[in-house]
Amino acid sequence: MPLDFTKHFVAVPTEFKLRNNIGCSWKVTVKLMNGRVTLNQGWATYAAVHQIKIGYMVTFKLLTPDTLKVIIFDGDGIEVVNKCGKHDEVFAAKE
Repeated sequence: MPLDFTKHFVAVPTEFKLRNNIGCSWKVTVKLMNGRVTLNQGWATYAAVHQIKIGYMVTFKLLTPDTLKVIIFDGDGIEVVNKCGKHDEVFAAKE
């Protein structure tokens, strides 16, 4: 995460819920690495399930102190719509 983004937190949470464009949530842990906050456990699986490829753009919007809205755009700039049915229940956030 950009350092400017992390300035908005009193304390950066240890876990975020990533909410997609149709309201499904996914849990990922947060790790401090080389002075930067990174998405850790759960992110690789999220990226694989949502088929995020090189050349795609991923945007994050802070909804609550522990929830980020994620919007994925393909290489042509078209928003990718993800279906919740692909989520592995082990990683999906229970609402």
